[in-house]
Amino acid sequence: MIRGTRVLLPALLVLAVPAHLTADETPARFAEHFHGRTLRAELFHSGDARSERFVLDRIVAEGSWGGSRVHLAPPFDRGRYRFELRNPATGEVLFRRGFDDIFGEYRTTGPARKGAVRTWTESIRFPEPVKPVRLVIEVRRPDLSFTLLFETTVDPTDPGIVRDPLPADVRVPARILGGDPHDSLDLAILGEGYTAGQEDLFRRDFEKAARTLLEQEPFRSLRGHINLYAVLRPSQESGCDEPQRGVWRRTALGCHFFSLGSPRYLLTDDDRALREVASVVPYDLAIVMVDHDRYGGGGIYGQYSVFTAHNRWAGYLLVHELGHALAGLADEYYSSSVAYTDLYPPGVEPAEPNITALLDPARLKWRDLLTPGVPIPTPWSRKAFDRIDGAYQKRRQALNRKIAEAMKAGEDAKAAALRAEAERLAVLEAERVHQLLSKDRWAGAVGAFEGAGYAAHGLYRPQVDCIMFSKGLKPFCAVCRRAIRATIGLYREDADSTGAAAGERR
Repeated sequence: MIRGTRVLLPALLVLAVPAHLTADETPARFAEHFHGRTLRAELFHSGDARSERFVLDRIVAEGSWGGSRVHLAPPFDRGRYRFELRNPATGEVLFRRGFDDIFGEYRTTGPARKGAVRTWTESIRFPEPVKPVRLVIEVRRPDLSFTLLFETTVDPTDPGIVRDPLPADVRVPARILGGDPHDSLDLAILGEGYTAGQEDLFRRDFEKAARTLLEQEPFRSLRGHINLYAVLRPSQESGCDEPQRGVWRRTALGCHFFSLGSPRYLLTDDDRALREVASVVPYDLAIVMVDHDRYGGGGIYGQYSVFTAHNRWAGYLLVHELGHALAGLADEYYSSSVAYTDLYPPGVEPAEPNITALLDPARLKWRDLLTPGVPIPTPWSRKAFDRIDGAYQKRRQALNRKIAEAMKAGEDAKAAALRAEAERLAVLEAERVHQLLSKDRWAGAVGAFEGAGYAAHGLYRPQVDCIMFSKGLKPFCAVCRRAIRATIGLYREDADSTGAAAGERR
């Protein structure tokens, strides 16, 4: 049962949504194979760079299924992994989704290459089947095909399925509804590090995040097919963990900076806590909003995204990280430090829709969007950009080390002054980059610009600038917009494989 108030933001259509759908409202094929409830398979994912395995922990029944009852298998494959529900007798694929996870990134890091085995808890969610099905998980090979990694039988009558009541200590203080959950993308915005006395702050932060997201294309054009829920389990303390700086907080979702050794990478290792909180609403994807003023975030395709709410870059972080989690978009930048190495091996075409190795220019994955007359590869103001960004990255890294040292030493005033200096430099850097790229000869054109996916050479992005490339609340490029629109189309009953309904197709 969802408790809370409904918030009306300017220019948003808010509609009442039925709490339960009858069988008559369910499309025939879906009703043949599935009930109207959600199951969650909780898994352990373990290994190193050379080997990996999934182990099933348990299966949990959640609330009503809020996903599509029409688009049960997407027309595209994104992510390092995918799972399928198959008919045991015929092998027919009844349901399929792609996803990424933290382990998939970990296995490209230095420790994993040295044989250090680690384990993460992860989840996949699907509609409850009417009859037993085979649950199959596959991993992507370098040639982009898939190979079997795990399989088991899911029997909906199994008494071992956990059917606990939904948590009673989770609040839904606000929601913004565009339409029926089965015909909309349902986003649960979870509060992290907000105490019981900060519910009003959480609601205000939710409203601000909603405005930011729904003003950004293509979300703005599709707001009638997007539902947003503010979901809060109060934390004992505000903020989140900052291991590199010696800061630890007891919070509801266990979010922490320094994921995989990257100072600004903000994730949670407590998947079960995240899923329990989100389960009180019908959701397709979770967004974790952290009560913190430090720059940081993360996004895992098909799982969740995280951003900090109280810094000047919050809007950028929200939208950028959602691009990863929702549409499987790659980072298009190449100069910032990251924990993993060779995430995109040389000579292999990335699966992500917005970067390419350009192995065959004639078959460029976004060739239909190319600007007429644009050269491939496309020249851009790279030398000037590298001078600006290279100097900034050195100063930023030095400041981050000094901030961590000051915080560990308890020198609060010094740490605050250093953070202010770091913020000033970040703003100046963003302004310089914007001025440079907005005046580039091919600004606004769709081509193939070298430098993407953490690689200075050998990988290409579609446009000279995009919110997936440089910092700031700016538009997605044309290729990213199309990928997001197609993904949202999976949750619209009237959409085709491009994410467009009949009246929107051109």
